[in-house]
Amino acid sequence: MQLQLPFRKPIASWLRKLVTKMSSRKQVKGEYIETDTGNKVSRKANLIGTQHIMLGGKTVIMAEAMVRGDLTRTVSAQGSSGAAPQSNTSIFIGRYCFLSRGCCLRPPGRIYKGAFTYMPLRIGDHVFVGENSVVQAATIGSHVHIAANAVVGEFAIVKDYVRILEGTVVPANMVIPSFSVVAGQPGRVIGEVPEGGHEQFEMREMYKTVGNNIPPPTAPAQLPV
Repeated sequence: MQLQLPFRKPIASWLRKLVTKMSSRKQVKGEYIETDTGNKVSRKANLIGTQHIMLGGKTVIMAEAMVRGDLTRTVSAQGSSGAAPQSNTSIFIGRYCFLSRGCCLRPPGRIYKGAFTYMPLRIGDHVFVGENSVVQAATIGSHVHIAANAVVGEFAIVKDYVRILEGTVVPANMVIPSFSVVAGQPGRVIGEVPEGGHEQFEMREMYKTVGNNIPPPTAPAQLPV
């Protein structure tokens, strides 16, 4: 007696659909573009004026983060009359930095020699910028944690191992010493980074989670105040 296999055609059809679906998945581009130096930049990030943005390597820029490299100082070439103006780098970002969703980096501006111009924004290594935060500082040191919804005003100087709490507004031109915890509107130093807490500023492990189908944490482990 010959056995009947009524599900032969449906199973074959299902297998064909599965193979087609798996093949199409392989062709889908990843969310992040990885550069030769290990930077991971979301395809949905907003980098304006990329020729004026310098990334040190192993930096992550998430979706909807904005980096305003177009706001750059323009300096006329010296020693040649009528020469075209030359533009310099406007934003320097070090290694193992993490720019969260919706944050914004823009160089500070001021009147210089009778004209308004932008000055470079320099960011060190292992710097975390939280969601929807705005950074217009002159300098951000290394191992700095800026929480969500914070504002770092124009020409502020943030030294190494600084933690800026959520919602803080750092006034323009403020200088924040190393190992400080800052909070408030306007921001002020409310404490110090505790001894033994410095290693929690490291961003290497967080960097590894990006682009590997592992959802990265929204922020590094919190430091006690």
